Amino acid sequence: MKILSFSSKFVFFLFVFSFSLNSIFAQQNNEIEKSDKTAILYSYQLDLTKSKDDKVPVELLLKDLATFKASSETLKGDSISFFMPKIVPGTYHIYDFGRFLSDFKVLDKEGNEIGFTHPNENEWRFPAKNVYKITYLVDDTFDSKEENKVFEPGGTDIEDEVFVINTHGFFGYLEGLKRQPFEINVLKPSKFYGSTPLVAAKSDEEKDTYLVSDYHLLADSPMLYCIPDTVTFEVGGAEILVSVFHEKGTVKVNEVAKEVQKSLEAQKNYLGGTLPIKKYAFLIYIFDGFSNSGSYGALEHSYSSLYFLPNIGASRLANTVVEIAAHEFFHILTPLSIHSEQIHYFDFINPKMSKHLWLYEGVTEYFANHVLLQQGLISLDEFLDAMRGKVSEANNYSDVPFTEMSLGCLDEYADEYGNVYEKGALIGWMLDIRLRELSEGKYGLMNLMQDLSKKYGTEQPFEDDKLFDVITEMTYPEIRTFFVDYVEGSKELPYINYLKTIGINTTGEGTEEVFNFGNIGLAVDPETKEVSVFSMEGANEFGKIFKEGDILLEINGKKTDAANFLDLISEASYNENDEMKILVNRKKGKKNKLKKTLLKSKPVFVEQEQDFGFEEIQDKNKKQIKLLKAWEKWDIK
Repeated sequence: MKILSFSSKFVFFLFVFSFSLNSIFAQQNNEIEKSDKTAILYSYQLDLTKSKDDKVPVELLLKDLATFKASSETLKGDSISFFMPKIVPGTYHIYDFGRFLSDFKVLDKEGNEIGFTHPNENEWRFPAKNVYKITYLVDDTFDSKEENKVFEPGGTDIEDEVFVINTHGFFGYLEGLKRQPFEINVLKPSKFYGSTPLVAAKSDEEKDTYLVSDYHLLADSPMLYCIPDTVTFEVGGAEILVSVFHEKGTVKVNEVAKEVQKSLEAQKNYLGGTLPIKKYAFLIYIFDGFSNSGSYGALEHSYSSLYFLPNIGASRLANTVVEIAAHEFFHILTPLSIHSEQIHYFDFINPKMSKHLWLYEGVTEYFANHVLLQQGLISLDEFLDAMRGKVSEANNYSDVPFTEMSLGCLDEYADEYGNVYEKGALIGWMLDIRLRELSEGKYGLMNLMQDLSKKYGTEQPFEDDKLFDVITEMTYPEIRTFFVDYVEGSKELPYINYLKTIGINTTGEGTEEVFNFGNIGLAVDPETKEVSVFSMEGANEFGKIFKEGDILLEINGKKTDAANFLDLISEASYNENDEMKILVNRKKGKKNKLKKTLLKSKPVFVEQEQDFGFEEIQDKNKKQIKLLKAWEKWDIK
């Protein structure tokens, strides 16, 4: 997932993904045969036609619990607990989805209420005997006023026009019974369509029914219900669904799907010509203005990804989706086919972290960049520039060993998590080059991933503490030293020595010129979406044309607000010899009345120290030429 947030003078990116969980991996088995319906413990009904005040009713019908063999720890004192998730897999943040439930009731067959206790925000405990039905209301997270905001791609939205159904926010499970089958019945408004990676067992104009094998699959299968704006197409043997919701209707699915298809075609070729899935869904929610959490991005699931993105114009929006999707889609490799026991048996209440985020996120992010190079969509210089940026960003984090950071990413090292997409990708890059060097160009990181997928696959997790040894046995003894030094240890990655083998030098001297819109502080009014100047501290010559309180109206004759501001200043920065014209509302006179004022200035570029970087060696020897070609343009077939 990518999260983008406005800060006073800059924006930052962070990737997050949702771990692929246990039985969800076998996509071909993600539905329960109709003949097995009698074995279903959970029968949920979600009534979208009765939404009121951003809440919807949920009803859970339960068969006799005695017919289902729970673990010996489940029925303590003949009581059982109902849970909502404390944490969403992969977001590395405690959200406590139980806090969004209200009017919770436990009933017997006669409709009599059964008493319960509520030990914490995510648990309700009651006598197991005679339980027939559980009912409650679910409030959405998008409009929540609570301080602990839920990042929207992992949250819920309940509106007349759209329902964002991250299932972990609507449905819970009984203690010790997560692996029982679920039936989900969704009653929907007229003309609404449910976009989801699941295939409905039954569907008509009023109701959709889904049969899923267990809670892991259910929690990993988001839904987007609205008036449909969808496209389906086939890539590499997989059915791809792209679904877009935009309340104003100005963003259409065709504009986005066209670019997504191009990206998937490149990834298909990168993976050898086919995709190792049967269906994948891109669920895309477009909003105007700013979000409740102050961020936007996407959350990855096993066979889908849910996007929450601002309306930043059709072309830029399509590029943003592709940029994010390139990363998210590669999770079909890991952790989908290669994952540890901590992921396979994920605990929604007390999760245990894996030490291998370098693999799940770092390697995935590396592939998302390398595919563009390997498929000829970017040049080598552009790839090296992207890696230079990652080196620069990685320097903002500490040198804590990557395995240690992974284990502590929920608490002690929560602030270090973003480095999985910076140094993590660089670890993947260096490992790829080292494998190519040791194999004389014949074996690289993608070969290793395919071999690991064959060894483990979707249903067999690896032991967290043994993965490095397993990889060493499959490759070369030198690779164990690599892991000791650069993943389990905190040594600086060996850019100079490794890159020389493929004919690339490191650089790091001199300066470069950048345009920073005057180095002023900007803010956005959450109601009007107006962009205004709130700080002149540190303003350069260009910035001094502004005054605190100026409200930006137009840039070079084009109306501006939060939705297109970054686009307009980006366009202006490429025309360094042209005068910029900026129309603002400025307070004037004793009464501070707002008056339109036209400001003029050429863009001012400022010098800054050039970051550490990379450049191709022009006079390469034969070995360097061979390894560069093997690394840059390999064919996995």
